[in-house]
Amino acid sequence: MPKERVTDIVERLVTPIAEAQHVELVDVEYKKEGANWYLRVFIDKPEGVDIDDCSRVSEQLSEQLDIVDPIPNAYFLEVSSPGAERPLKKPADFVRAVGEYVHISLYEPLDGQKAFEGILRNYEESELMLEVRVKTRSKEVTIPTEKIAQARLAVQL
Repeated sequence: MPKERVTDIVERLVTPIAEAQHVELVDVEYKKEGANWYLRVFIDKPEGVDIDDCSRVSEQLSEQLDIVDPIPNAYFLEVSSPGAERPLKKPADFVRAVGEYVHISLYEPLDGQKAFEGILRNYEESELMLEVRVKTRSKEVTIPTEKIAQARLAVQL
């Protein structure tokens, strides 16, 4: 049986904490940057999170991590807002983002491109429709969801 990923363990630990604090768990990252490891937990709520929300979740998660001890090496725990370019991972994230400007990266090219930015016009489980600008005109692009490597809200320049 494969060993459970750190992010899966942390997600399982932080989900009830987030629910109790009335915030949404957006994402969990565990990555090495330079010589250091970082465990990042991103939370949000409709009116936005503040430093107190992040502190409460961080303190409670830290206690759980000390008990379970799923990470063998030293790391920095960071709990924060996902920011303006919030990742879109779950179907509910995409549904909420309909009408918003998004960035989509693909596993393989579609019409010769691996990245698209535009307004998310429609989302269904199997595909989404994006309105992209090509020079001076708008074009609709249908993207199969299984081809999406990463998706996030984007700041339109």
